[in-house]
Amino acid sequence: MGPSFPLEPSPDEMRVMGSAALDALVGFVRELPDAPALDRSGAEDLAARFREGAPEFGESFEKVLDQILEASSKGIETAGPGFFGYIPGGGLYASALAAFVGFGMNRFVNFWEAAPALAQIEASVIAWMGELFDYPPEARGILTSGGSLANFSAIVTARHALLGEQFLDGVLYTSDQAHHSVVKSAMLAGFPTRNVRLVPCTDDLRMDVGALHDLVDEDRRAGLRPFCVVANAGTTNTGTVDPLVDLVGVAHERRMWVHVDAAYGGFFQLTQRGRRALRGITGADSITLDPHKGLFLPYGTGALIVRDGARLRDAHRVRGEYMQDVAEETEIPSFGDYSPELSRDFRGLRVWLPMKLHGLQAFRDALDEKLDLARFVYEELRDTAGFELPWEPDLTVVPFRYAFRARDPEEGNRELLERINATGRVFLSSTMLRGQFTLRVCILSHRSHRDRVEECVEIIKEGARSVDR
Repeated sequence: MGPSFPLEPSPDEMRVMGSAALDALVGFVRELPDAPALDRSGAEDLAARFREGAPEFGESFEKVLDQILEASSKGIETAGPGFFGYIPGGGLYASALAAFVGFGMNRFVNFWEAAPALAQIEASVIAWMGELFDYPPEARGILTSGGSLANFSAIVTARHALLGEQFLDGVLYTSDQAHHSVVKSAMLAGFPTRNVRLVPCTDDLRMDVGALHDLVDEDRRAGLRPFCVVANAGTTNTGTVDPLVDLVGVAHERRMWVHVDAAYGGFFQLTQRGRRALRGITGADSITLDPHKGLFLPYGTGALIVRDGARLRDAHRVRGEYMQDVAEETEIPSFGDYSPELSRDFRGLRVWLPMKLHGLQAFRDALDEKLDLARFVYEELRDTAGFELPWEPDLTVVPFRYAFRARDPEEGNRELLERINATGRVFLSSTMLRGQFTLRVCILSHRSHRDRVEECVEIIKEGARSVDR
């Protein structure tokens, strides 16, 4: 009898495991419409059962798969049609297949000559994104784990391009509605937090261009070097888009870098309404995008595109002696020279396969549907007595409050949120806006359609009535 190699299953064993995993995933997706949007009952006890040491000997695949399914049964159902909290990420089935194939083949794409055609697939995906925003052929980009890492690389690139190695007097400006990753990225890029200016917003929650003007002038008089403005194209709080035309004009007039955080809103550029809302974004020096939001892909798929690709490369390229055999870049980028990461998975396939399979029109139609659904929620609640909707949605986030007659407003709205989520049919989240507790509906999952959104509106209305009794 020959030696045993359990890490190398036979073709028949691979088929058995693959078939079992596929059946489990199909069953999971099939049951999503009826799965509770939130189920935390017994979740901590279940989690405690997985607090264990590493096993010395293995178990059967069937037993381990059952454990995975059990572990997935409690919590927030982020893949379901009733998830309207935070920014949903749907998780396209085609992208899951691409990840399965990509991980199984395990090819290295971060230097082009290791897998030229696969590296070109990823380069094509990035080029498609650049073309969406009218970027020139010399633009470059990277696929990241998400918007946070994309924002970090953008700020590092702006720092390198405009400040050089002596950068501690550089000042970055962003809105007080910006994603927290902007401030975190500036901090990780080496800037003192005192050099990050949170520009106030106008009453409609857009960055105040006049206030930005004044802050830049004040900092220059103080001997500091304003170098970067980070604008929003769809805030997490409300989905609001900053006045991009004006901000790009001001920043470029002052010789500053403009980065647009479009992690949530960027792919609405595929639609006519989205292009109107994002007018001016094509003038940005760099843009953060999250395919795991606007393209409905699985979590862990973000992107950064930079108009001048050489600046992205110059800010990130470092070579060790052990890399002397790596070929220089030709027509295909070596992504390891453009990113903080060297070893990573083949993210490009997760975008390319769904695009090739479905085509841009399918994504455009889905995004238009989400815009329609958000408008429906806004109009239904706006026209219902007692609801306050201070801001009309730019995209697909609808913030709202209920004006309780005999309850403390914050206490009443907190209880309303609890009652809505307790139904198990939908999950909403909250935020603080202008010091007031505010509920929000965000519609972005490809599995969310008119039937569940109508149900959500009725749950909200009934919840408000019951709390206000």
